[in-house]
Amino acid sequence: MELQLPRLTIRSWRVDDAESLAPLANNYSVWRNLRDRFPHPYTADDARAYIERTLARTPQLHYAIALEDAPIGSIGVIPGEDIYRKAAEFGYWLGEPYWGRGFASEAIVGFSDWAFGAFDLVRLNALVFTWNPASARALEKGGFVLEATSRCAAIKEGKTVDEWLYAKVRAGISTGDAC
Repeated sequence: MELQLPRLTIRSWRVDDAESLAPLANNYSVWRNLRDRFPHPYTADDARAYIERTLARTPQLHYAIALEDAPIGSIGVIPGEDIYRKAAEFGYWLGEPYWGRGFASEAIVGFSDWAFGAFDLVRLNALVFTWNPASARALEKGGFVLEATSRCAAIKEGKTVDEWLYAKVRAGISTGDAC
């Protein structure tokens, strides 16, 4: 997959992206906003293993966010199952040198709109630790709406923390039985 956006490209990961991915991902400020399954420290071996897993999966669910063809972060979905089969968890991260430049919002808009059709979804859910208002703003700029504050919802660095639940519903879908 290759999705051209005004400044960015969202594309499939490539094996040779590992050398660029590792230094961006090996950052405490990135890690603290992600699930614990994202390793810290993050090594070149971690990057290679992640890319290999991603490329082996059909359909692919995680993609590189690239600037001038170099990866600057990752974006993807985890489809729901059973009664949640038309929804997916949505997530992304950018390397810290690319924060505050509008790249996250651009990637969120482009990828979320593409994902609705590619995965036959009607809803995307995104969870954000409440200490990360910049990510919340990027989601809002990308069309996500704050639905709830989930109190004591997760454990990060040994502390129970709150999360915001954001959602985006596919254009043209109304609430209730019409969904």
